Amino acid sequence: MTALTASVLSAPSAAPAAEATSLVQSVDWLAITPVVLPAAVALVVLVADLFVPERRKPLLGWLSVAGLAAATAALLPLRAGDRATFCLTTDPAACSYTADHFALVIQFLVLAGALVTALLSVTAVRDARMPAGEYWFLLLSSAAGAALLPASRDLATLIVALEVASLPAFALVGMRRGDRLSSEAALKFFLSSVTATAVSLLGVSFVYAATGSLHLTQVADRLEDVPGQLDTLAMAGVALTLVGFAFKTAAVPFHFWVPDTYVGAPLPIAGYLSVIGKAVGFTGLILVTVIAFPAYSDVWGPALAVLAALTMTVGNAAALRQSADRPNSAVRLLAWSSVGQAGYLLVPIAAAAYSGRDQIGSTVAYALMYAVVNLGAFAVAALVGRTKPLHRISDYRGLYAERPLAALSLAFFLLCLAGLPPGIIGLFAKVTVFRSAVDSGLGWLAVVMAVNVVMALYYYLRWTALLFRAPQTAAEGARTKAPWPVSVAIAVTAVTAVVLSGAPELVLRFASGSLFPQ
Repeated sequence: MTALTASVLSAPSAAPAAEATSLVQSVDWLAITPVVLPAAVALVVLVADLFVPERRKPLLGWLSVAGLAAATAALLPLRAGDRATFCLTTDPAACSYTADHFALVIQFLVLAGALVTALLSVTAVRDARMPAGEYWFLLLSSAAGAALLPASRDLATLIVALEVASLPAFALVGMRRGDRLSSEAALKFFLSSVTATAVSLLGVSFVYAATGSLHLTQVADRLEDVPGQLDTLAMAGVALTLVGFAFKTAAVPFHFWVPDTYVGAPLPIAGYLSVIGKAVGFTGLILVTVIAFPAYSDVWGPALAVLAALTMTVGNAAALRQSADRPNSAVRLLAWSSVGQAGYLLVPIAAAAYSGRDQIGSTVAYALMYAVVNLGAFAVAALVGRTKPLHRISDYRGLYAERPLAALSLAFFLLCLAGLPPGIIGLFAKVTVFRSAVDSGLGWLAVVMAVNVVMALYYYLRWTALLFRAPQTAAEGARTKAPWPVSVAIAVTAVTAVVLSGAPELVLRFASGSLFPQ
């Protein structure tokens, strides 16, 4: 750990010396490397874009892929989970950045997910003729903000990280210039997100007014004994702070932007938002509820339980209504499916209000499973979309006859999302979430979840069966060769999902109570 010390003039008395010591600030550069590295590569890409000739622009994409791979590898030296930096000199226990096990697991999810997105984007940027320098700069910047958020331990850093992850995403959604759907999606996403963030900032200001601190641990301590005249203010602050993070998770009623945004965005960015965007939202919810606001669990616990029930029900009901022959129906189904999955992810957070932090491991386990299989599904969609750009579910009919490995991979991903064998990791994740609701006394929520799991079986199995049916018409012409970056993305996600289904305890061990200790 390196120390950045401010130079101070020497003084004859002891008092100035003590004051000088309090100005010392230490920065653990190794701990913040997974965040700094993608941000630094983003700046390099932005500057290099000015000088690299057009025919060599693809090099910017490979530089970005290398940067994300290096940032992911930088997590290995931190696996002990015992580092913190940017701490208060007056209270060393209050730090703004903490690289504990919880932060490291979410950072791995974010950076590995961004790496898969980058692999899918290498071909998409070239084929759609999107501006390479801008695209890669925005993707890396968003990934850096998303990686910062799980390690943030004060409300100001949380909001900054949320916005750094979100603002580049607005531009990425609208990157297909001249496309009406893309521009409309970016505008809807921007306006709704900015409104939600403004509400969260108002909530943070109320919390600060009631506690006099922004550090999560100090906020938690001071909310335990809030003066009576400030109790209403603190309660309002707790409720309003949750809004911005609930928006990022696409929880009902903050979900309305999801289908149009996924359809209008480039397909790799839709996959990125469905996984990394949700990881950002759920991580923020976990940090503010479980660490900062446990004193008001009677406020956010029931609220999140109701949100979980509404979100899974609305998402699955809307997914059931998707017509196979409608343009973009495949993307819309994945979008509504992601809303339904968000409801399952909310269950353990709500359960934590009733039975403690141990339930949070269930959300982490489910998020890891969901990230792998959902990115894999979007990778296959990107491959199919190269020859069938309407992205209809009916376009997948007979995919096994044309691309057997891609069809088998997509079938496995869909079975994992449905929680059916051989997708054992999906089944284990759902059982873990279900058990967290039962153990916390939320029996009614467990029943709602069970009903929704059955509802989701219909549209997942319908799509899976379509893959193996005989195609309606014979394929015309020679089959186009799959770009190898897309093939690598499909292979990596498929192998990871298979390995985790063979040994689901790997995820469950990471998501145990020790991941997020008391």
